[in-house]
Amino acid sequence: MILILNAAVTEQSPDFQLLKSRLQDYAGVQVRVHVEKGAEQDLTEIYLIGNTKSLDMAEMQGLPAVARVVRVSEEYRILGRHKDDQRPSHFEYNGVRFGQDTLNVFAGLCAVDNREHVEIMLKAVRDNGQVCTRMGAYKPRTSPYAFQGHGKNCLPYVFELAGKYGIKVMAMEITHESHLNEIREALHQTGNPTGVMLQIGTRNTQNFELLKIVGRQTEMPVLLKRGFGITLDESLNAAEYLASEGNRNVVFCLRGMKTNMGDPHRNFVDFSHVPVVKRLTRMPVCVDPSHSVGTRAASPDGIMDMLHVTAQGVLAGANMVLVDFHPQPPKALVDGPQAMLLKELPYFLEDVQIAREAYLKRVALRQRQG
Repeated sequence: MILILNAAVTEQSPDFQLLKSRLQDYAGVQVRVHVEKGAEQDLTEIYLIGNTKSLDMAEMQGLPAVARVVRVSEEYRILGRHKDDQRPSHFEYNGVRFGQDTLNVFAGLCAVDNREHVEIMLKAVRDNGQVCTRMGAYKPRTSPYAFQGHGKNCLPYVFELAGKYGIKVMAMEITHESHLNEIREALHQTGNPTGVMLQIGTRNTQNFELLKIVGRQTEMPVLLKRGFGITLDESLNAAEYLASEGNRNVVFCLRGMKTNMGDPHRNFVDFSHVPVVKRLTRMPVCVDPSHSVGTRAASPDGIMDMLHVTAQGVLAGANMVLVDFHPQPPKALVDGPQAMLLKELPYFLEDVQIAREAYLKRVALRQRQG
């Protein structure tokens, strides 16, 4: 059960102390306090964990400082979409809104290779009217001998260039808690010219200690990729790990499932789960066509498979697209064969917009049908 307190109530308020005292009377119920920090005011929520089935909704509603009560009806307590739960399904970060009603494209480098390519990429993103990108500084690889990313050495110039070209948010994967501190320090040293969405890759979806550490910080949102060879439920519970530690600004990313049933694609495309995740949770949903398809192959109509599956995800209501581009794909240090060309960026964005407009028309049609 979730108790949503009145907007003016804080942990220092007399009403909060009275409420906390009253809650001690309920045996077998643990209390966890979560403060949602907004742009203008903070919202305090209390999670009641344990034997809550016997608690009366009306009685809870009448407790001091309580504005609304939500009965938890799904396994995902914090991020779940519970019955009669009207909490928002969006958040804002660095001036960009992320929600189940928005669409943002993160086109960029899978792995940072040099300053020149970063600047070319960011200029192209800016010139095409975009404020988000992807930039990989830390790259977990299957082979220990493969390029692992430039790490903290590239962060200062990546962040400086992002500020130069007006990039508001960049998705950047981390694999260790030290990376979190390195990103914080580099942002501070460069004057916080941009924002970072911390990406948890598929290999770390069940790295529970990393999830806890990333969840404890709330200044940066998190992009969580679906895990290798695990169920959707297991991946959604990984997102709940982040939220249970305090960070509810989570975007869930579908990136294909590792199985040979997806051949000849790199992974089995799972974008049909976009509406499923939006139904079960309040998280915005991202699709990653680059790592799902993994090639630049095209069908007889001339349209690349990556664009076809991107359209499938957007038509299903995706809220974010994470896609690889590179100024010179043959020279890319990671995943060059699947990277799209910069000259294809305007075409890609227009194709995405066509799919988005079709989705919105489908929504409008359904609304007219009641």
